[in-house]
Amino acid sequence: MATIELPEAPSTTARAGEFEYNFPAIRGVQAGREYYITMCPLRLIPRLFLFDEDELPAEMRAQRTLNRSRVPEMARYITENPDNYIFSALTASVDADVTFRSLMPEQSGPAERVGTLSIPMEAKFVINDGQHRRAAIQQALSENSALGDETIAIVMFMDVGLERCQQMFADLNRYAIRPSKSIGVLYDHRDPMAAVTRLVIDQIPLFKDLTETESNNLSPRSRKLFTLSALHTATGALLEGVEAETLTERVDLAVRFWKAVADQFPLWKQVLRGDVTAGEVRKDFIHTHSVVLHALGIVGNTLLIEHRDEDWAELLAGLQGLDWHRSAEDPWEGRATTGGRVTKSRANVQLTSEYIAQVLGLEEKNDGDSA
Repeated sequence: MATIELPEAPSTTARAGEFEYNFPAIRGVQAGREYYITMCPLRLIPRLFLFDEDELPAEMRAQRTLNRSRVPEMARYITENPDNYIFSALTASVDADVTFRSLMPEQSGPAERVGTLSIPMEAKFVINDGQHRRAAIQQALSENSALGDETIAIVMFMDVGLERCQQMFADLNRYAIRPSKSIGVLYDHRDPMAAVTRLVIDQIPLFKDLTETESNNLSPRSRKLFTLSALHTATGALLEGVEAETLTERVDLAVRFWKAVADQFPLWKQVLRGDVTAGEVRKDFIHTHSVVLHALGIVGNTLLIEHRDEDWAELLAGLQGLDWHRSAEDPWEGRATTGGRVTKSRANVQLTSEYIAQVLGLEEKNDGDSA
């Protein structure tokens, strides 16, 4: 069995008076066109791979305008996680005649596809997908030059003009779907609040059984009452500014609060027992919807800060006296509902939390987050 030795990192050579880049590469074919996959040191990314300038009109560009506000956060992700960050491959077009030299030209199959891709130095590399990753890499390198020897995968297509590049951008993004916030919270092991939310749900049987962890939306037939994203936002509001020395203490406080809240809603426990369906409760009542959960988190923040050692069950007992029917115009229309539909804007959350606090005899602080 033949052994294939991969080429080394990209280098430059001069051949017949022409300077060129030499990339270790694997050759592939899509839609009858050759493309190449290579690895490139991060320090070369800002110099090789360009994106169109913002001042060009959209019809003359091959990608969207760079959203510079996204770059610092992406750069921090790299610099703050140097041992376990991950970036997917960049996709680029090259507007030059390239030469691929197989390491084993006499072979067929996989062995013949591995080799060296030579590209003239005057070639232009245009990012088709990943310009924000490229900008973040550039900023991260300015803060930590040691990252320069690390590599990122590059998928290179041969440029056949602006129209083809624009079509590539459209095709690459055609089926892109952003993951739901719920599954993001479920899988995020960097965010301490995501960890708190997962632990809280795990320690409250009602939440553990009735929380949807993948989707931000619940279908009419879903047996779940809550979404992980809604509980994450609500728990974040609950613990904002609360003094707690350890993760365990924050979790214990949140568990104590949400258990006290659950005791005020007998319908939640009826769903858990199977006496009524989750769909019926969500259809007729608003107390499981994200706008109310967020508002309850804001109200609970007052309990944690100003009534930490008091009996929360007694303070929250007023929740049982409210008419939680979605159809109840008084008090929910203009607060949690608009035209009978549950809505969640910053104003909706704030108005709902203020009303609940008033009913309970609490004064809660403003909360600017409507996530």
